[in-house]
Amino acid sequence: MEQTGWALVWVILVFVTDVTVRILAVIFVPRNRRPTAAMAWLLAIYFIPIVGVLLFLLIGNPRLPRKRRRKQEVINESIRTMSHGLDLGTLRPNAPEWFRATVRLNRNLGAMPISGDNGATLISGYQDSIDAMASAIREATEYVHVEFYILQADATTDGFFAAMEEAAARGVKVRVLLDHWANRGKPFYKQTLKRLTDMGADWHLMLPVQPFRGAYTRPDLRNHRKLLVVDGNVAFTGSQNVTDSTYNLKKNIRRGLHWVDMMTRVDGPVVASINAVFLSDWYSETDEIVDDIELFHVRPGTGDLDCQIIPSGPGFEYQNNLKLFMSLLFAAQKKLIIVSPYFVPDEGLLLAIQTACQRGVHVELFVSEEGDQAMVYHAQRSYYEALLRGGVKIFMYRKPFILHSKSMSVDDDVAVIGSSNMDMRSFGLNLEISLLVRGEEYVQQLRRVEDEYRALSRELTLEEWMRQPLRSTVLDNLARLTSSLQ
Repeated sequence: MEQTGWALVWVILVFVTDVTVRILAVIFVPRNRRPTAAMAWLLAIYFIPIVGVLLFLLIGNPRLPRKRRRKQEVINESIRTMSHGLDLGTLRPNAPEWFRATVRLNRNLGAMPISGDNGATLISGYQDSIDAMASAIREATEYVHVEFYILQADATTDGFFAAMEEAAARGVKVRVLLDHWANRGKPFYKQTLKRLTDMGADWHLMLPVQPFRGAYTRPDLRNHRKLLVVDGNVAFTGSQNVTDSTYNLKKNIRRGLHWVDMMTRVDGPVVASINAVFLSDWYSETDEIVDDIELFHVRPGTGDLDCQIIPSGPGFEYQNNLKLFMSLLFAAQKKLIIVSPYFVPDEGLLLAIQTACQRGVHVELFVSEEGDQAMVYHAQRSYYEALLRGGVKIFMYRKPFILHSKSMSVDDDVAVIGSSNMDMRSFGLNLEISLLVRGEEYVQQLRRVEDEYRALSRELTLEEWMRQPLRSTVLDNLARLTSSLQ
């Protein structure tokens, strides 16, 4: 009898706890969250309550800690103050109103000003970009700022590291940031850190996941930026990490996978904005303010391009990169070409692309024929039918290559290149950097790279897609559901 009483107590306790958790979930989960994301989390908590609650507590808040967000606010205000009223080069005439509005949007969200008199050169060769960065480092006389999501000292990047070693030996200050979670456990991780230490570089891990050392960040919040600044005169940014094109991973080597990327070299006033992103991240990770660099000292570049840097990520209140892409999608009049290895749009972005097609805009999307991340690969495939029916031309870069470049060209004179994919992770979880450029000569460079990609791709048709087996469709749709969990 006593055992029956205790059993009843446990049943009541479990029932009350379950009801309480469900009520609290309904109250707290949807708060300031997209409806699709809220619904996905609620379903997870309702159907697998223990796992769902634990996952929500671990990764349910897609924002950096309040202290770090406050740092970003202080940084943004400082950048606005320092750059206000400065002569940042002569802007190109006759900018359309939509472009001026987009620039204001970016300034309000990411603080960075637009500047003129910039030079920019695209580099689409994988080894070429690493060699170009190494050459720039060899010219350094004051400082070298290196920030990459993945940074590995291997045979492919040996020249890059040798250039840093030579610079440090000359007395040049070498500062290095690399993402902790992305690099830890990777081939050459310990060797890379040792080489940085031995050369005398001042290096730090970004967003460290080291709870036993008092440094913990959610493992899915990552600094995905790729940038290099040399003396404030020249900078590089884009999609490429500093590592071999196989990432030195056995599974990639076994499958014959190689990454295809694109970087851009810039000179002129915009270099100051890229440097500001680095110094912001440096301060966020180290609490050190580098005050011996005259940040917005204007140096005219080798061209007359208008450029603006847009930083984004969970340190900002809004999804800066998503708003930039949406603004450009609605502004396009003739042609939109999107290159994104991981394309998992939210409802608004998908609608904007479909609307562009319905307005008569020619829209092309470049993705990889083969994926390296199963969940994202299948999630993006779930959108192909809607895109094809909407009029988007989809080009699949042939395997065994992974098209990792990230860019968008709009009509004939505006382009974006950077580290940001068009997926939920890049919009809400990753710290990213994007470069907005106005100038037909730059777009022509990008068009030539797009033509190369098209020649190495095959076009996916709706007829071919509708012949997909049912198991693929089911898997794609299941992966699509998980993409909302943020």
